[in-house]
Amino acid sequence: MKSKMKMISVVFVALSLAACAQMSKTQKNTAIGAAIGGVAGNAIGGTTGATLGGAALGGLIGSQINK
Repeated sequence: MKSKMKMISVVFVALSLAACAQMSKTQKNTAIGAAIGGVAGNAIGGTTGATLGGAALGGLIGSQINK
């Protein structure tokens, strides 16, 4: 079961990276900020609300970089 989940994760990451090819710089920064913010929110708060709040805040900050 673990190897199946790892394979699904690898495929998901590969498809996600392929989807980013046509994104603008601002869109890429927003996506990266949301991902980092979500991870940080989960690490700090450990709840779904903290994860979503971190992702929202990270996306907001990421969208404002290099404007």
